[in-house]
Amino acid sequence: MECEFPSVNSSSDEIRAILDEVKTIAVVGLSPDPDKDSHHVAEYLQKVGYKIVPIYPKDITILGEQAYPSLADVPFAIDMVDIFRKPEALDAIADAAIARGDVKVFWAQKGIVNNAAAEKAKKAGMKVVQNKCTLVEHQVLSV
Repeated sequence: MECEFPSVNSSSDEIRAILDEVKTIAVVGLSPDPDKDSHHVAEYLQKVGYKIVPIYPKDITILGEQAYPSLADVPFAIDMVDIFRKPEALDAIADAAIARGDVKVFWAQKGIVNNAAAEKAKKAGMKVVQNKCTLVEHQVLSV
């Protein structure tokens, strides 16, 4: 599935608008290991002003923020989910994001595509980005 072409995706203009509008980003699969991509990307997003919400199975603090075991456990509003998980995990993540009712953006990181999950999220009213890195897109599209 990783090589699958993202048939459901936002344009560069839509991605620019997303990055301007969102404030709180739940990072699904955020690792406490500073050498991991998820940690590096989340740290960058935090430094440029986004509130990061680590979604990690253990009760720990990552990048100074309390981690939650699932999207359902986060007790405040989330604007976007930024996903660092295998493509097959995206169906359940889409369901969890839909169940929350407050997630506006479903973003699967570079190398991650699941068109069925993306279509499900889009039909629920979310903007969808697949196979793109939030850090790279922010650096390229922010002026």
